[in-house]
Amino acid sequence: MDKGGSLIEIDVEKTLQGGATRLFLHLQTQWQAGRFVAVVGPSGAGKTTLLRMLAGLTVPDSGRLCIDGEVWFDAAKKINLTPQRRSIGFVFQDYALFPHLTVRQNVGYALGKHQAAWLEELLDFTGLAELQQRKPGTLSGGQKQRVALARAIAPKPKLLLLDEPLSALDIDLRVQLQEELARLQSRFGFTALMVSHDLGEVFKLAQHVLRIEGGKIVQSGTPAQVFLRERHAGKLNLQAQVLDIRREEVIYVLSLLVGKDIVDVIASADEAAELKPGDLVSISAKAFSPLIFKRGAGA
Repeated sequence: MDKGGSLIEIDVEKTLQGGATRLFLHLQTQWQAGRFVAVVGPSGAGKTTLLRMLAGLTVPDSGRLCIDGEVWFDAAKKINLTPQRRSIGFVFQDYALFPHLTVRQNVGYALGKHQAAWLEELLDFTGLAELQQRKPGTLSGGQKQRVALARAIAPKPKLLLLDEPLSALDIDLRVQLQEELARLQSRFGFTALMVSHDLGEVFKLAQHVLRIEGGKIVQSGTPAQVFLRERHAGKLNLQAQVLDIRREEVIYVLSLLVGKDIVDVIASADEAAELKPGDLVSISAKAFSPLIFKRGAGA
């Protein structure tokens, strides 16, 4: 799937009305086809709407979408290809598999008989060959998501859209599927656009990041350029939620949720007085000589 110098070009506007709130989207960017691009930003910023506009499920108010040399949408020229005419693969959180079809039938659903060799290659590469006669109801969550990924890639789409496809999985399974997705993209070279809130996932998979806030792309670049540019060397900067505040003799102890871990830290009386359980806080600490341990397989 060599894309050469082809581009993914996006320049669209859309006004979203949700109750008393209105969000004006103006998304303008381009990148070289064949890359894995992550879309990040707060909830309600317009990330999923971008995917839906590319898929043809939401119509922009104005602008243009040109994917690998093919115009999918051009308001001025009244071009708006239907979803069926757009060369896309779409992977959702909930798998969206056909329950009455086998794994092989699900993956090859959009393929013709003359593509049997390609179907065999894809089933072998994804480790689904031994599961090909089973139906989705007999599969684990990770296996179902692997089938969903293979089915989306099978038609060799110009653009693979992924809307937080791994967020419902537990951490260990998510890491396995991230590695699988990276291996698939490296082998087949498809162009992917993925919405994600998982920073580790973004660094593992994406070559390019679009950061959306308030309906606009506010940052664009490699993961390091977007997330590490303003970091200070020798410091740890973490986001946490306050779970509990208690006084122990002359100090205050905060129990904080950092990711999935609970950490106790000492706070001053003034700091504790400004906080209550449920508050979100930032922690900044010097860490010139941290102890770093690699997690084992059983960790």
